[in-house]
Amino acid sequence: MAVGIFDSGLGGLTVLDAVQKRLPDVPFVYYADSAHAPYGVRTSDDIYDLTTRATQALFDAGCDLVILACNTASAAALRRMQESWIPDDKRVLGVFVPLIEALTERSWGDNSPPREVDVKHVALFATPATVSSRAFQRELAFRAIGVDVEAQACGGVVDAIEDGDMILAEALVNSHVDALKRKMPTPDAAILGCTHYPLMQAQFQAALGEDVKVFSQANLVAESLADYLSRRPEMIGGGAGGFLTSGDPKRVSDRATQFLRRQITFEAA
Repeated sequence: MAVGIFDSGLGGLTVLDAVQKRLPDVPFVYYADSAHAPYGVRTSDDIYDLTTRATQALFDAGCDLVILACNTASAAALRRMQESWIPDDKRVLGVFVPLIEALTERSWGDNSPPREVDVKHVALFATPATVSSRAFQRELAFRAIGVDVEAQACGGVVDAIEDGDMILAEALVNSHVDALKRKMPTPDAAILGCTHYPLMQAQFQAALGEDVKVFSQANLVAESLADYLSRRPEMIGGGAGGFLTSGDPKRVSDRATQFLRRQITFEAA
């Protein structure tokens, strides 16, 4: 067994890199559904079907615990999966929880009434599907009051990153930040609500300005996973890690190697 990490493409490698550094002795199996990326422009039913299919592939590979390192899947599919699909002996976790814990400075198990927090104006950059789901605003409202969230759907950024066109990706980031600032001129904080976006974190920060605190998910997810496994060590399992993809293994391997700057070899799922 190993811990599974799933993303619609290569963005989840930012999470994988962080969790491997935080938990070097834990084996991980990464699944990239590159044949169907990006998810951010798909319907919620389509995202659910693709996410359950990929998660089942990780279960079949011996993973009892799967991390949805994809905000779109976490927003559009996770709750439905938890309510009606996930077997009793398996666990699937999303990436919203650690982010909201950090933003509100309270643990997920804290069920006290929502209260005011230091951050008042939050910019959310995410895929169109994540924005339309309003999942981030819904979960935040359970824990904080008085927080104004302005969401910007960042069309095209994931495609540019997956294609390795970082010049286009930077131009799109600047355009989306400009659009956000027309709606919220002075955000206190910004959420990079897609696991691809940390690859462009410097560009987001530069466009937003140094006074804006930018929350990126990879390290937050790594710390949250370490805490979870300390409480549920039986979910770690053993066995070998690896990389699986529904896309062209050579092309995906080349892109992944470029992203992480170390040799990554994917196999066909």
